[in-house]
Amino acid sequence: MAHEGFWSQLVALDGAKIAQNAKCQYDSSRNRYILTMLNAEYAVNVASKEVIAVKSSAPAQFLEQLVILVYLINAKDLPQAGELVKAETFPSGEFFFKGIHSLPTAKLEKAFGENPQLLYQAAHSLVTKKCEFGDASIELYLLPTVSMTIVLWKGDDEFPARASILFDKTAGSQMPLDALQAVVKLAVDALVKNFS
Repeated sequence: MAHEGFWSQLVALDGAKIAQNAKCQYDSSRNRYILTMLNAEYAVNVASKEVIAVKSSAPAQFLEQLVILVYLINAKDLPQAGELVKAETFPSGEFFFKGIHSLPTAKLEKAFGENPQLLYQAAHSLVTKKCEFGDASIELYLLPTVSMTIVLWKGDDEFPARASILFDKTAGSQMPLDALQAVVKLAVDALVKNFS
């Protein structure tokens, strides 16, 4: 079974405490969590070790399951700090977010660099808030306690397009860096897919 180690950890934890920390629902009679990720609801059935997309009743994909399980296990009951930081400022972030673990800013630059305003159209199906940074920017809610801010600057003859991905200072405490990178990948893929 995929993610067996994470399921074992989840089973051993208190469901009500997890729900409080992760800001999700917990049904103790069914041993099930209901959690929103990228504006989609997922049912996490602990007894059957399944993560199901509520709307479609389809099993969550491998990466979606990974992110949801790791988030439930690690989330902390912390308010957001209201301070945006680069992922590299998280403990070990300057080493982790390199090479194959780099955040997908190039994908954002390629998709929206010539017309950053298209970011707003691509974000229509996700829970976002328009921000006032760069030429276009949004705060995108990845999970109940984790959001990211995408800032785009339009390319021109002098400078290439540029994208930045920022996080609330608490995001590195909510989940391990590899899971944070995975949910960012899911979000950027969703934005680019909505744009195409």
